[in-house]
Amino acid sequence: MLPVSKNQIENDVRARILNDALPYIQKYHNKIVVVKYGGNAMTNDELKQAVMSDIVLLTLVGIKVVLVHGGGPEISDMLKRLNIESKFIGGLRYTDEATVDVVKMVLAGKVNKELVSLLGLKGGAAVGLCGLDEQMLTAERTYGPNGEDLGFVGNITKVNAKPIIDALNNNVIPVIATVASDENGQAYNVNADTAASQIATALGAENLILLTDIAGLLRDKDDPSTLIQEVNVSEVPFMKKRGIISGGMIPKIDCCVEAVRRGVKKTVIIDGRVPHSILIEILSNEGIGTMFR
Repeated sequence: MLPVSKNQIENDVRARILNDALPYIQKYHNKIVVVKYGGNAMTNDELKQAVMSDIVLLTLVGIKVVLVHGGGPEISDMLKRLNIESKFIGGLRYTDEATVDVVKMVLAGKVNKELVSLLGLKGGAAVGLCGLDEQMLTAERTYGPNGEDLGFVGNITKVNAKPIIDALNNNVIPVIATVASDENGQAYNVNADTAASQIATALGAENLILLTDIAGLLRDKDDPSTLIQEVNVSEVPFMKKRGIISGGMIPKIDCCVEAVRRGVKKTVIIDGRVPHSILIEILSNEGIGTMFR
């Protein structure tokens, strides 16, 4: 018997991986998956390259991916360079007229175009969109937890999905900067997780994926081994009372719950620090992170 070469073993492993992925490719074929992109995966170049490759691969096998992004660190950096003070109230950025101009410039003009370019370099066809385009994201002014004035910070009240659907129908990846406007055209800074949730709902998405800097929802926030892999949305109020869901996880999980209740098949919070975490989530039985049903 001839010895088996290392290349033959590697090729066999690749073939089995592709074969194992087939049922998931079939499941998601022609379905919409919304990815909210943020955290370390957005600032670490190696992780950024992996995310862009994942999105292009999913698109090429017939999955309709919508990429929704924020850009908090980039906004803070630009404000610092322009000597505009960053001010936060209850974890929300106070957004005066000068700051909202910087938000538009950084999200729609810088971050968005860089992501479109990266997807193109990976062989994908992408188009940059902004919530201001065709009033895609309509918002109204919101206030802090104790009624504090937050300036031009908004809650999304309506999503016009037409520009996104037009892009998907042309086999183009929509890359969406989360800036919104009211009915008079005033721009608002809006939460990117909330925007992704409402966009997924408006599109009737199969899956909403939130990339974060943690493994998912943890029973003990300091112990990654206590990851909760699946949560029924009916359990969430109890988990809040127990303190399992607290702090910055509350708005993220509220977005997941709202999306599921409005028809999105499932939502997941996954660790964007893990290379190719999107592929692991979609194209394997193991999944990754915390899933909400």
